[in-house]
Amino acid sequence: MDFDFNEDQRLLQQALRDFLAGECPPAWVRAQWETDTGRDGPFWKRLAEVGVPGLLVPEAQGGLGMDETDLALLLEETGRAGLAEPVVATSVGVALLRELSGDLAAEWLPKVASGDARLAVGHAGSPFVADAHVADLLFLANEGALHAVPAAQVRIEAQPSVDGSQRLFLVGFDVGEPVAEGDLAQALLDAALDRGAFCSAAEALGVADRLIELAVEYATQREQFGVAIGSFQAVKHMLADVKVELEYARSHVYRAAHSVATAAPTRAVDVSMAKLAACDAANAAAKISLQVHGAIGYTYEQDVHVWMKRAWSLDLAYGDSVFHRGRLCAGVIDQTIPAFAFGYQPLNP
Repeated sequence: MDFDFNEDQRLLQQALRDFLAGECPPAWVRAQWETDTGRDGPFWKRLAEVGVPGLLVPEAQGGLGMDETDLALLLEETGRAGLAEPVVATSVGVALLRELSGDLAAEWLPKVASGDARLAVGHAGSPFVADAHVADLLFLANEGALHAVPAAQVRIEAQPSVDGSQRLFLVGFDVGEPVAEGDLAQALLDAALDRGAFCSAAEALGVADRLIELAVEYATQREQFGVAIGSFQAVKHMLADVKVELEYARSHVYRAAHSVATAAPTRAVDVSMAKLAACDAANAAAKISLQVHGAIGYTYEQDVHVWMKRAWSLDLAYGDSVFHRGRLCAGVIDQTIPAFAFGYQPLNP
């Protein structure tokens, strides 16, 4: 059986990489940090023309009708580009709309696919809601119920972030009629958390890949003792080690993509493994890239800062490492799956 991605999936990935290389260079990413919203409405519309916001939207409602296995490759590219737009939050919100169906989905899914709407989702992994300031519709939980709240009906309070691309908010709203309650609401919220963690892990792969590329590029140009520092064994070993860690994480993320797409019984465990592996790889890549760059790596003007800070914020998105290690341990125990099957030694929750 062939588990690799097919040609169409790879072509879509390459098309997005080419688009972002032309439309989203590091200078543009940095410029967005300085704007009031940190987001670009016209760019979001162009991204919709490529099909990214509407990838999970059914074809009947103007989307591509694909699933998370297709989304994984595209999120790697948004991570590689350091893109700050709310692709993850919107993808999570689209899945909620699909599950809820009815008039709510009929109204909002076509708007998302066309780039006329962005979504935000609150979840149990954080008290903050990312991109609440640009979302047209927000999914928020209150006392076990799930609410779909239009932007005009929420109150937001901005919170600081070390990552200039991350915009976080405390959100308040007047509680009205929920879109789901009880067990259904909990199931939807659990699925949203898993999907968000998977999406964050997929972006972390691209972030790690770009950080390694930056380190390699610099190591081939910077000379010491008359030779490129990349020829030194110590530098080679550091870069090789983090590359191995990235490739190890990649298989976990792809497995999580399949589990989320198929609602597999092991979804929560698979997602937590992917989140841990990918974000550990991204953090390691940030550390090594900074070290390879030496003293200039600490200067704000170096592009390594764009992806280093992105690695840090992705590590905290949709549950930090402590949160997912706890879920992983609980999942291993609940499913009586031996730890060695995952190549992971459980910690005490």
